[in-house]
Amino acid sequence: MARSIPSFAFLRENAPFLSAGVTLAFTSSYGQTFFIALFAAQIMAAFSLSDGQWGLLYALATTTSAAVMVFVGPVTDRLRIRHLAALSGLALAGACLLMAGAWHWAVLGLSVFALRFAGQGMMSHLAALAMARWFVAARGRALSISAMGFALGQAVLPILFVAGMALVDWRVLWVIAAGLVLATIPLVTRLLRAERTPQSLAQETAVAGMGGHHWTRADMLRHPLFWMLTPLLLGPPMFGTALFFHQVHLVAEKGWTLAGYVALLPAFTAVSVATTLTSGAVLDRIGAGRMMQVYMLPYALAFLLMGNTETLAGAAVALLIFGMGTGLQATVPTAFWAEFYGTRHLGGIKALSTAIMVLGSAIGPGITGVAIDLGIDFPSQMGVIAAFFLGAGALAALAVETARRAA
Repeated sequence: MARSIPSFAFLRENAPFLSAGVTLAFTSSYGQTFFIALFAAQIMAAFSLSDGQWGLLYALATTTSAAVMVFVGPVTDRLRIRHLAALSGLALAGACLLMAGAWHWAVLGLSVFALRFAGQGMMSHLAALAMARWFVAARGRALSISAMGFALGQAVLPILFVAGMALVDWRVLWVIAAGLVLATIPLVTRLLRAERTPQSLAQETAVAGMGGHHWTRADMLRHPLFWMLTPLLLGPPMFGTALFFHQVHLVAEKGWTLAGYVALLPAFTAVSVATTLTSGAVLDRIGAGRMMQVYMLPYALAFLLMGNTETLAGAAVALLIFGMGTGLQATVPTAFWAEFYGTRHLGGIKALSTAIMVLGSAIGPGITGVAIDLGIDFPSQMGVIAAFFLGAGALAALAVETARRAA
């Protein structure tokens, strides 16, 4: 049983696949909000956009990318990860170059769409899907290791690129980002040179979900569990994205410096990493259903604290708690889909959930940006956001327990 393999042996025996997952997750960073938001001030100045206008443009581009994900995602049930990763990498590099050369707000919107689709959408989808499909008994550990790529990106890239802004123009930094993306393509291709096709994996290792059934996406949409989990799916990307998207506005309202706030991110990442690794081990022992019922709590507490603190020390505590939530998010939802719906049609199911999460990341900056333009600063919105997380968590707990008893 994979569960009994010592960690060092597990890492050694599965190093190529795990390394590919880490690389894909890290590369998704260039399309994630925390990275794009680093350039918010320069983008708004270059295109004469207000917070609300920038938020709405970002929301529209991200919503479009979510819609495309719904249709493109199921392709991963038929094609190899390494081929899709190469295509996604080329698209992401092109998106970075388009951002570097954007001359009109319409081109800016197109570049944001491409960054969100290829980066946050496809790259992160491939990283999680690969781990959920390739591993069964050790799925939690595999997901937690792969998620280190997300954590590494959040810890390293903001510091490097904020420092780079003092040396070169912001558009040059996007050209550098494109080059870094292109460098990962041959690496992932080599790591996955022995990859089996999804069809062979489905025949050899497919695991059934609730009731011993191999759920399709259509089956899932006809069952109430998925719809009751929708607020939970929307919450973290919706408001977690807004937290990074409006970080320039947040530090201005609080009277902090951007450099001081960004310096807290490695501590946030450390907690996120520790939580991810811990959650992976716990998932393999108790299952994803129980963890799905509680993982909204850190988000609620983090936003409540961030909204009320006036010091960077308080912000650090809030970010540490927020890191617990992001650590759980890196493993729990994907493991849940595989455990409750099975792995045979996981590509299509995971793509839909990814699309909803991408949609959430579009809605969050949009509605919070409009609220800012209406005079409600982001810190003042955080109490309502905390209440949303509590409600989503309660609904999810009820839904999972009901589904578990029915199954």
